[in-house]
Amino acid sequence: MTFEARPDIPDRLTSRRADLLKSWQSLLLVVLVAVFAINSFASPYFLNVWNLSDATFNFTEKAIIALAMTLLIISGEIDLSVASIIALASTIMGFAAQVGVGTPGLVLVGLTVGLACGTFNGLLVTRLGLASIVVTIGSMSLFRGIAYIILGDGVYKGYPADFAWFGQGYVWWVFSFELVLLLLLAAVFAILLHRTSFGRTIFAIGNNPVGARFSGVRVERVKFLLFLGTGLMSGVAAILLTSRLGSTRPSIAFGWELEVVTMVVLGGVSILGGSGSIIGVVIAAVIIGLVTFGFGLLNVPGIVMSIFIGALLIAVIALPILYRRLRWRMGR
Repeated sequence: MTFEARPDIPDRLTSRRADLLKSWQSLLLVVLVAVFAINSFASPYFLNVWNLSDATFNFTEKAIIALAMTLLIISGEIDLSVASIIALASTIMGFAAQVGVGTPGLVLVGLTVGLACGTFNGLLVTRLGLASIVVTIGSMSLFRGIAYIILGDGVYKGYPADFAWFGQGYVWWVFSFELVLLLLLAAVFAILLHRTSFGRTIFAIGNNPVGARFSGVRVERVKFLLFLGTGLMSGVAAILLTSRLGSTRPSIAFGWELEVVTMVVLGGVSILGGSGSIIGVVIAAVIIGLVTFGFGLLNVPGIVMSIFIGALLIAVIALPILYRRLRWRMGR
């Protein structure tokens, strides 16, 4: 008795998610164009090419962290300590600068502190089985508290002159080093997530961690590597931000974790894990950066910006849920 080979049956669920992501990215592009147009009419200074170049500093450092956070959230985890990692890394870099460490040493210090913090979070989540949201809320206070213990209400200055290039230098014309680095990292993360077996593993873990584990995937190891990634990217952001400001305070990057998560969720990444894309996150980062830059040109108070970011985060989480409930009721 012979059987005819059946053609491959497409995964309808995967296809629908891909279509949904593409439509969401198209909507984000429309919003980006609308924000650009509104800012152009609202302020005569917005279209100045150097002002637009400065606007990129509003999102590049946060977007770099958001790239790593995207992979972590898709896997079903989250890291709310990223801003505190920046504070601790910047404080230790400032201390190193005071004792005469040069620029290469400062870069190494920033990356090492970021990796160490990511290792700490990753071990608690993957080895002890603790919830990542609980662990990183605790380490958020821990890392920034250590920064305050080291520096108190003081400030570190006196960084080497060439250290300023990372946060203030330009690679070509109006394209800053930060923007070029973001684009390069976005390409690397996009290839890693969407074109490699490691990326498919991340999606598999986010959709069904138990099934992935029974399929032979080392779930804890993958998640540990992702926590290392968020720690490392937070260290990179600490180097860029400290270089751009030229000084360090323990309050540096305060509240950035909210904006990073908002970029990721607004970019189409499911807060429950299992779906998302890098290009959507990059577009969302640009949108948030242009909005906050436009608010700055209009002298809108910072508290209004915080309210806007918080409301935006709630909206992008709640709207898909409300949409599904509406479709379910209409289907009945």
